[in-house]
Amino acid sequence: MPHAKKVTISLPQDILEAIDRQAVELCAPRSAVIASMLRDRLREAEEQLMKEGYLAMAEENLRFAEESIPLAMEVLPAWDEDDDQKG
Repeated sequence: MPHAKKVTISLPQDILEAIDRQAVELCAPRSAVIASMLRDRLREAEEQLMKEGYLAMAEENLRFAEESIPLAMEVLPAWDEDDDQKG
């Protein structure tokens, strides 16, 4: 584990018992189990923020594309004609 700091926390009994069961199953210290759980939760929160950001950007990109198509057709009418000839 990288440089670790000691902290004191209070946990409900049921959570502590679940952590202790996992520590026994994994043959790991309680603190390692807690650190792993916190690391996983922080990664999940970061991934959720990234998903939300990508979805917001996708909506913005779609809106921009929809607004740009008429302008592109004015400037580049040959694209529209080429599509008509192919179809």
